[in-house]
Amino acid sequence: MARAPIYLASASPRRSELLRQIGVAHEIRPTAVDESVRTGEAPAEYVLRLAEEKATVLWDRLPPAERAPVLAADTTVALEGEIFGKPAGRDDAVSMLSRLSGRTHQVHTAVAVRHAHGAAARVNSSNVSLRELSAAEIDWYWHTGEPVDKAGAYAVQGLAAIFIRHIAGSYSGVMGLPLYETWELLRTVPGLAVGSEAT
Repeated sequence: MARAPIYLASASPRRSELLRQIGVAHEIRPTAVDESVRTGEAPAEYVLRLAEEKATVLWDRLPPAERAPVLAADTTVALEGEIFGKPAGRDDAVSMLSRLSGRTHQVHTAVAVRHAHGAAARVNSSNVSLRELSAAEIDWYWHTGEPVDKAGAYAVQGLAAIFIRHIAGSYSGVMGLPLYETWELLRTVPGLAVGSEAT
């Protein structure tokens, strides 16, 4: 366990669950930033910028006496370089899933850490292949409610698992928090002991 807690700049229950999985004590502090894509911004650059902004915004908001390391993350789905964010509604979700059907796309997740001694960030990119989806399956999936707040309109850890033919990369990264990169960042934070380094 972490000797001292960190702050998780996210309301995502999946990210909190993944941190608990690797034994990192944390306090949830949801943090919002403008998620508009900048002109010409590549998917990996986009998530990296957002993760770093979330970490910085929360860090700057904390009173000095309450400061502890901040962890933030952001995930996006991309097909041929086009960013697929959270669907605006049913039509948007159907369009996304129809385009992802039978194809391989990328999931980029950035994780950023901000602390008293500086900041660092990493990006994990994975390839995800979906099988062919029928219009009826997409309609059924939309009505489960699962796609509503998910990048690319699907959740790998949920019902959409039945659509996924292959993943090349990090399953936890596709979920929203790449644990390898997260661990590598946290273990470099001065004064924060994790895992076998904890006493």
